[in-house]
Amino acid sequence: MDAVSSTALELPLLRRGKVRDVYALGENLLLVATDRVSAFDVVLAPGIPDKGKILNQLSNFWFAQFPSVENHLLETDPARFPREVRGHDLAGRAVIARRCEVVPFECVARGYLAGSGFKDYRATGEVCGVRLPTGLREADRLPEPIFTPATKAETGHDENVPFARLVDALGSARAGELRDRTLSIYREVARRCEEKGILLADSKIEFGVFEDRLIWIDEAFTPDSSRFWPAGSYRPGSSPASLDKQFIRDWLEKSGWNKTPPAPTLPEEVVRGTRERYLEAFRKITGKDPEYVEG
Repeated sequence: MDAVSSTALELPLLRRGKVRDVYALGENLLLVATDRVSAFDVVLAPGIPDKGKILNQLSNFWFAQFPSVENHLLETDPARFPREVRGHDLAGRAVIARRCEVVPFECVARGYLAGSGFKDYRATGEVCGVRLPTGLREADRLPEPIFTPATKAETGHDENVPFARLVDALGSARAGELRDRTLSIYREVARRCEEKGILLADSKIEFGVFEDRLIWIDEAFTPDSSRFWPAGSYRPGSSPASLDKQFIRDWLEKSGWNKTPPAPTLPEEVVRGTRERYLEAFRKITGKDPEYVEG
């Protein structure tokens, strides 16, 4: 499934993002994780079979691991969905969620030096205004995880910003709460992943505000929003093998594409390899197979 149309669901389509379709369901939301995949903030073709199911169910797994952290989930079992959405191919890829005011920043936690953070570090010695020790190599573990927020973009490029930008936009109390909660969740997830043989290099977390309370929303520690490195093959000094979207990014970098639409079509071996990596991450982390997925 690449997407579910609003006509098929007979619900108002509020937003079609890079990955999810968001529908109005009374006072709540129906979130559908499609098989679309994006890289460098461009939606690619074709999609990755079963990606939405893997992403959605892994998010639900992580939300359930933190009962003390309020999240947006109201219902994950399709058998208990309202009548108007039953009968559609939503099993495993959709949830009913609380409607809230989305915080307009991505909250990124980094425990290792990778991706755009490494590029910033090479140029300035900093990542989003956070000064780091000299002499660090690509993929080196940081002395402590750091918080590096970014602007959110449904289209176009996200932008890393310093913490001061968050303070200016949201106030020091809310900005501090976002930073502290992000790093607290990241540290615990990183610890649990390492027990499973996976290093959590970095991840984005998103929050919303409901009745003036911060709640955890969107996705949670998936191969779309995180860098997962197999611990057994980890070697600092170069880009490690990964169980996430980096496989696609690496192919795109080698393709000569200029990172502006339209993107080149993903070859079958990249689509298949990406699906295998997403499945492996899910299995290693949860100890089981995702439901409604074959192979």
